[in-house]
Amino acid sequence: MKQEVLDKKQAEVDVVAKNLKEAKSVVVVDYLGLTVEEVTNMRAELREQGASMKVVKNTILRRAAEAAGVEGIEDLFVGPTAIAFSEEDPVAPAKVAAKYAKDVEAVEIKGGMIEGKVATLEEIQNLATLPSRDGLLSMLVSVLQAPVRDFALTVKAIADKKDDEPAA
Repeated sequence: MKQEVLDKKQAEVDVVAKNLKEAKSVVVVDYLGLTVEEVTNMRAELREQGASMKVVKNTILRRAAEAAGVEGIEDLFVGPTAIAFSEEDPVAPAKVAAKYAKDVEAVEIKGGMIEGKVATLEEIQNLATLPSRDGLLSMLVSVLQAPVRDFALTVKAIADKKDDEPAA
């Protein structure tokens, strides 16, 4: 092989290794049978969620996993493989992949990584059922607001009661 080709492949390995290291979660998907339109839609939906997807040769993925120091994930790199990953929201790739796996027969989740640890198919599916980061933050704000809201309603009720009492 020419040195130019080897350098290009090494650069691709380096990019994928960096993605694996920095990702909060990675979902490995078998995409064989997806139409171009379905792949485009899946990529667009991942982008909307702050995630992305790459179709990479298995040998590149294996070398990238080794370079990233990730062990145990290389067993998933068999057959047509795409990886969806996010550096921000660990739930996003799992949610989108699970949605497509449910709606499109051609998509099959093989497994992945969560916070740098190899995850099984079941763990990825469990992750997909969690609310997104924004959803969790919204729930937290709601829980934090509840006592303040209740206190304000109580004070208002007491003030209204005092206003309704006849003057002595």
